[in-house]
Amino acid sequence: MSRSKEHSEEERQNKQTNGKTPGQDRFVYQDDDKMEKAFDWGQLKRMGSYLKPYRRQLLPIILVTMILGTLSKLAIPYLISLAIDIAIFNKDGDLLLIYASTMLGLYILQWLVNNYRIRYINVIGQKVLYDLRYALFSHIQQLSFRFFDKRPAGSVLVRITNDVNSLQDLFTNGVVNLMIDCVQLLGIVIILLSLNFKLGLAIIVTVPLMFIVSGSLRKRIRWAWQDVRMKQSRINSHLAESIQGIRVTQAFTQEKENIKYFDGMNTINKKSWDKASALNQSFGPIIELTAAVGTCILFWYGAHLIESQELKIGMLVAFANYIGNFWEPINRLGQMYNQMLVAMASSERIFEFLDEKPTVGEKDKPETLPLIEGHVRFDNIVFEYEKGRPALKGINLEAKAGESIALVGHTGSGKSTIINLLCRFYDPVEGRVLVDGYDIRDVTLQSLRSQVGIVLQDTFIFSGSVRDNIRFGRLDATDEEVEAAAKAVHAHDFIRQLPFGYDTQVEERGSMLSMGERQLLSFARALLANPRVLILDEATASIDTETELKIQEALKTLLIGRTSFIIAHRLSTIRNADKIVVLDHGNIMEEGTHDELMRHGGIYFGLVEAQYKFLSEAG
Repeated sequence: MSRSKEHSEEERQNKQTNGKTPGQDRFVYQDDDKMEKAFDWGQLKRMGSYLKPYRRQLLPIILVTMILGTLSKLAIPYLISLAIDIAIFNKDGDLLLIYASTMLGLYILQWLVNNYRIRYINVIGQKVLYDLRYALFSHIQQLSFRFFDKRPAGSVLVRITNDVNSLQDLFTNGVVNLMIDCVQLLGIVIILLSLNFKLGLAIIVTVPLMFIVSGSLRKRIRWAWQDVRMKQSRINSHLAESIQGIRVTQAFTQEKENIKYFDGMNTINKKSWDKASALNQSFGPIIELTAAVGTCILFWYGAHLIESQELKIGMLVAFANYIGNFWEPINRLGQMYNQMLVAMASSERIFEFLDEKPTVGEKDKPETLPLIEGHVRFDNIVFEYEKGRPALKGINLEAKAGESIALVGHTGSGKSTIINLLCRFYDPVEGRVLVDGYDIRDVTLQSLRSQVGIVLQDTFIFSGSVRDNIRFGRLDATDEEVEAAAKAVHAHDFIRQLPFGYDTQVEERGSMLSMGERQLLSFARALLANPRVLILDEATASIDTETELKIQEALKTLLIGRTSFIIAHRLSTIRNADKIVVLDHGNIMEEGTHDELMRHGGIYFGLVEAQYKFLSEAG
């Protein structure tokens, strides 16, 4: 079946399972274009590069255990043949006891060597996975907003967890077992050809037959495991979204529809796994069939050689043992190849992220932005989130040091985009953003963002204590400084009433706190960071009137000596700004103080009138 037909069948099943649900296309993203890529040995080598830091620890252990384990295993069948052809044939009990004791010692040595090797390699393998997971997470932390704009959170999560874990068998056992099995196979082939060249050659000739038969399965197996990883990523994306949006789901009583949608995805994932697993298991029967053919050749041709006195019975038994030992590593190598296919499917997805370059990066030798006064200028800025759809169209805006600039406009007018460019979450298509005369693309991100504080409407609270969440603004702050920041924004009183005060553990996203309390913590966090430029993006939208009055008092202290950009719809928050900028569809339509714009009677006047009308009707 062609790949296009398989995708068509999957779509048909998807529609039959859960119908056409809104938002279904959300889970079709960039992973889909990886399915036709050829097996990349360079990528396998790249995975092996994570073993390099441990090669000095690994090589001595691998060499010693491989030599001792292989020699002991290969010596036992030969000793069996000697015991039969010499000790038993000559009825020499003492010699038989020597052979038996030697074999017992070799079995014990083999067990000790393998046990030590497995334990040691597992430790190294976990260190390699730690390094890979750390490298992946560290890299993702540096990626730009555009990377996260086009990927669901679950897709990112699955790379760090499931895909890295899929490499566990490869790094803990696979690589070492591959080396040991290859050496063991080479040793068995040499021994078989040395003991009896004709019989050894007759048996080994079945190996190419096995690879010819199994070769057609390899590509299908790899495709199948890639498909499994893709389906699992989609399930994780849906799970992350469902958990985060559980309040909305229950509020609109969409639990059954959500379960139905998940059941459809889960069914497709199960079928994908069953298919990959069935193909994966098909290697075993092929090897067993080939081994059976080899065994038939051994006894048929071996009997002929015994009859012609070219072979002794003990040697035939040795051959039978060697053949058993021969197909065992062949079987493991087949499983290893399957393991490599699974690892390749995961590594492709891991390295896709590791190879992702930040769209907002630093120059080769960026300057360090010194302590700024806060003079900000947007110079003829043009910006697009999507090509051909400009969000800002030639914006020219200046904020002198210490000024407060209010950005006003309808949703989609470009207010938050201006803020995103100032923080350099994105870079403009045209124009420059200057801070104290420095083009922010010429300075380090750390030196820029450390001097810009931001408070969002949907503030994020991390799992941990209240104190730790405030201290996130400046990690070296003392407890006294943390409490002083909380007092300044009037958060101290409600924090003291929590069960353990500042040491109270807040749940994920701060769900145990009210919207207003979370917002107060974000104000304290921003104040503690002591930024030169402060951004308030609808920061008081979720605060009640009484709390807002406290915030207004706190803002008077917070804004002194700082350049500030305020996005807000509440008149009380913006009317005292030094300059109010009215935006519409990416253009600046009006600028001025509150009184100037009200006298002008333009867009701002209409917004204020509409707000007064709404408040009077609501009251």
